[in-house]
Amino acid sequence: MKTDNRPWYWIPVLNFASGLPYAIIISVSVIMYKNLGINNKDIGIYTSLLYLPWVIKPLWSPFIDLYSTKRKWFLSMQLLISLAFLIVGLTIPLSNFFVISLAVFWVAAFASASNDVASDGFYMLALEKDQQSFFLGIRSTFYRLSMLTGNGLIVVIAGYLEQEYGDKQKAWSYTMVVVGLIMTVITIYNYFSTPKTETKIVETKTESVPSKSFGAVFATFFQKKQIGLVLAFILLFRLGESQLLKMLTPFLIDPIAAGGMGLTTQDVGVIYGTFGVISLTVGGILGGIVISRDGLGKWMLPMILAMHLPIIGFILLSHFHPGSVFYIYATVIAEQFGYGFGFAAFMMYLIYVADGESKTSHYSIATGFMALGMMLPGMLSGFIQEYLGYGNFFIWVFLATIPGLILSRFLIFPADFGKKSEQE
Repeated sequence: MKTDNRPWYWIPVLNFASGLPYAIIISVSVIMYKNLGINNKDIGIYTSLLYLPWVIKPLWSPFIDLYSTKRKWFLSMQLLISLAFLIVGLTIPLSNFFVISLAVFWVAAFASASNDVASDGFYMLALEKDQQSFFLGIRSTFYRLSMLTGNGLIVVIAGYLEQEYGDKQKAWSYTMVVVGLIMTVITIYNYFSTPKTETKIVETKTESVPSKSFGAVFATFFQKKQIGLVLAFILLFRLGESQLLKMLTPFLIDPIAAGGMGLTTQDVGVIYGTFGVISLTVGGILGGIVISRDGLGKWMLPMILAMHLPIIGFILLSHFHPGSVFYIYATVIAEQFGYGFGFAAFMMYLIYVADGESKTSHYSIATGFMALGMMLPGMLSGFIQEYLGYGNFFIWVFLATIPGLILSRFLIFPADFGKKSEQE
């Protein structure tokens, strides 16, 4: 008997719980370390290394796929993440905070990557395929919305506390404690809101405990059609974005004399936490709707272009340094809308790649390669930016989007993949 899983109740918050830790570990840590005196090169290297758990998560994802339920996994991992952020907040006042906080962030990153695997698997098990495509926009929007909460609301809180106390260490210490408490509340909500129908689904399947070995799960992924081209596309699609994300905040915060825009921490949080949130939400929902209506084939190219063309705005900002904040807002609005709209196509393609047996593990492998494509260029971004300067760096970032665009034109997949069936 089919149970109503009430996806509107749990999909938004469950994906918020995946995005917020990622935002804090990968993005907000950049702002924090920048404000606490760490240089761009070290920021680029060490915060990019925090991607590693997402890169190697396929090594342990089969265990999540084969043992216990996805629900138990993501709830326990979210609790561990909550504790990790509380500990980071307590370590910031220490003299060796950089090393200690990085170590705790690593623990949180491994828990967050495991939470992603379990949440992705739960999503694909609990929903029908046409529901997956419909809720893809909602899912990716709330994931990205949580990242903007980190880059917006959390950064605004940190900026306010910096001004209130005149002590950046104290401000960021309190901010991380607040993040830990927010994650605790989210974990409690997910405990009560997520359905337990996964257990029923498993019990009704004779193959509920897969007989495949650990190695066989990996082997079947690398036997997929066009796998060489698929991996090249996954690795290169975010080549430009991986570098942009690491150096965008330093660009906005650095003084104009250093080539930046001279904004305060609070300014950055307000920009991303207001119009950035709205434009991302609209873009993400629209992306899911058009794929559900027309299928992935029709929208793949327009969505990729929508995601990458807004980089031109940062090229213009870095060369002309307009005095009005209006231009910064306009660029962020375009970038966030394009990201929300365009990234839905990439995630839908990853669902296509993972489709079939062991879909949770295969999706994890695909996103692991995606994380590798984010980590390696991100590690070099600080060196490239300091060598080229911000103006030429953004030109390089824009050029780095071209290989992924070219490869996308050679991918073979059903044009109507993700399209809602006419009977529905």
